[in-house]
Amino acid sequence: MSALCVLLLVAVALDPVLPLTFHLPVNSTRCLLEHVGRDVLVSGEYEVSQQHETTRTTLKVIDSLWETLYVKENATKGKWSFVTPNDERIEVCFSSISPMGTGRVPDQVVILNLRHGVEALNNREIEKLEKLTPLEGKLKHLELLSQSIADDFTNLSRRGKEMRQTNSSTNRRLQLFSVISVCCCLALATWQIVYLRRFFKTKKLIE
Repeated sequence: MSALCVLLLVAVALDPVLPLTFHLPVNSTRCLLEHVGRDVLVSGEYEVSQQHETTRTTLKVIDSLWETLYVKENATKGKWSFVTPNDERIEVCFSSISPMGTGRVPDQVVILNLRHGVEALNNREIEKLEKLTPLEGKLKHLELLSQSIADDFTNLSRRGKEMRQTNSSTNRRLQLFSVISVCCCLALATWQIVYLRRFFKTKKLIE
């Protein structure tokens, strides 16, 4: 089992991350959502096909609080990187604006390569940072990758626990609301019976 895990880690480490390719129609916005943990390096590389002279393409990266982490007007090709201060939901948006309108301008092709964590570091960067040989750099990359996987499992477990606590709290509140609703209905029904009984007695319809 351990040998299989090592082989999987080696395959993941050696296999490059494939970029995401999609079409961006004029006067539209396309966004990609990615959830990353705290203190995680996030890097991105993008390339937008040649645009019409009247078309303006904007790249904006925002977090879950709608704060701008990166913005680029007239985006054609470039890179960015930052470290997340908290658990964030990163949203990468490409917007295309043209006064000519839809159908008169061809769609643009966007190539996006988004990485975070160990994926954002390559072997050469690790070798330069820690002055390692190429083989030691690959082993260090595998070590960081395995640690990243373990951290991801820990984060998933923590988020699952938080969701269970939220569900439990919601169920308790719903139960309390149901009890209060039943009590209110019983009180209203009792009041109606007493009121109708007094009314009928006043009209001498009952004794």
